[in-house]
Amino acid sequence: MELRIDSIETIREAAKQFVAALEENTVFAFYGKMGAGKTTFIKAVCEELGVEDVITSPTFAIVNEYRSETSGELIYHFDFYRIKKIEEVYDMGYEDYFYSGALCFIEWPELIEELLPGDAVKVTIEEEEDGSRIVKF
Repeated sequence: MELRIDSIETIREAAKQFVAALEENTVFAFYGKMGAGKTTFIKAVCEELGVEDVITSPTFAIVNEYRSETSGELIYHFDFYRIKKIEEVYDMGYEDYFYSGALCFIEWPELIEELLPGDAVKVTIEEEEDGSRIVKF
């Protein structure tokens, strides 16, 4: 599937379409260059799912946990940008998250590629010359 985000004003509509396409998948690996909009899109998706907490990048914490106010569903948001060794991911107990059945949104998954579940959904976000974003999954 491919979604186009023309501006920040249209991101919620794209997030709504993304949520409608989640199906039974739980682990989503977000690929894109620095500044492509991974965190911004994940924030919009979490808001669409009913998260009312402040949603920020877990760059320093590695993982943030949110709960949907509407469904009670747990959502984990990972940012592996600062991971230096794969052992750090083992130490944090990544399996408890990835195989919990909770939604997992992962930024910088290329740094932990070998640990991703086989059914993880690859999501790419690319910035176009006009500033719009294309989300493919």
